[in-house]
Amino acid sequence: MPLPATPPPATTRVVRLAADPAGLPEPGDFAVAEEPLPAPGPGEVLVRNRAFQVFPGLLTLINREATGTPLPPIRPGDALFGPALGEVLAAPADGPLRPGDLVTHVHGWREHAVADAAGFTAVEAGWPDPLALLSPGSAAYGGLTRTAGVRDGDVVLVTGAAGAVGSLAGQVARLLGAARVIGTTGSPAKAARLTAEFGYDAVLMRGRRPFVEQLAEAAPDGIDVLLDTVGGEQLTAAVAAARPGARFALVGALSGQLAPDGQGGTAPAVLDVRPLIVKGVTLRGFRGTDQPGLDAEWRERFGAWLRAGLITAPRTRVAGIDRAPQALRRLIDGEAFGALIVEL
Repeated sequence: MPLPATPPPATTRVVRLAADPAGLPEPGDFAVAEEPLPAPGPGEVLVRNRAFQVFPGLLTLINREATGTPLPPIRPGDALFGPALGEVLAAPADGPLRPGDLVTHVHGWREHAVADAAGFTAVEAGWPDPLALLSPGSAAYGGLTRTAGVRDGDVVLVTGAAGAVGSLAGQVARLLGAARVIGTTGSPAKAARLTAEFGYDAVLMRGRRPFVEQLAEAAPDGIDVLLDTVGGEQLTAAVAAARPGARFALVGALSGQLAPDGQGGTAPAVLDVRPLIVKGVTLRGFRGTDQPGLDAEWRERFGAWLRAGLITAPRTRVAGIDRAPQALRRLIDGEAFGALIVEL
């Protein structure tokens, strides 16, 4: 292991779960701890994080409802984790990384990360917007291309359109040839931004009228594709609006993760099975782990779209690790637009 370009600090700060939350977590359920920074061992990389994403799946993991997912539950005393962007401080001499390289990884919620080199992905030199890599665009892209298969002329519905996935999904659907893109949200201000800036033709509002009625007006001839990040009544409405041969990609379960009881392990929805059968609707869950090569494919297309000015990765920024616990509460309260990013 070569010496880093500049000596690393002796300590670092990390966000840990301090107590089991009663319902949805509050800032007081977390602690920002200052701890010794371990030296990297053989084959390990030391990274100084620049930013990390606050993602809703943490709510499920914190409540230990992670059965069937590739991610472990988070118990009191455990450090939080998630997508992060960082700068390499030290790396094995026989590996591809060098001090100063930017990398993405999953060791967020801390100022520094030390882990096996295989867990870090280098950011291409000259990448137009490195922070954009913290947006979960591969889920939007993979759901629309590999699970639902958007075609020219399709009418596409994206639930949770102002979220980290949805705010990219509308733009991606348009770039893939969709003729009409419809979204859902709970905020008039977000709805205005989605139609003005992010490729949506219409946005349905949560809490106004039943989604079935709104969707029938926005798509009188029905929908061909659903990218669902919410579940619940919005999925119910999509089934009623499905055209023959419609393809549904289930990407998220926000209705369960943001439920007031704070369990997050289920997201019930009432589905009328008959139209699914009669119309030949396909309904599949999207899992990135089942899609070999997806991340590389997404990065290539995303980078090209960014350079051409065809896509934007919106984000809500929070400054400093001390504010990270409050950032999770902001996500719960629906205050974020796009990806919620903590910058260090």
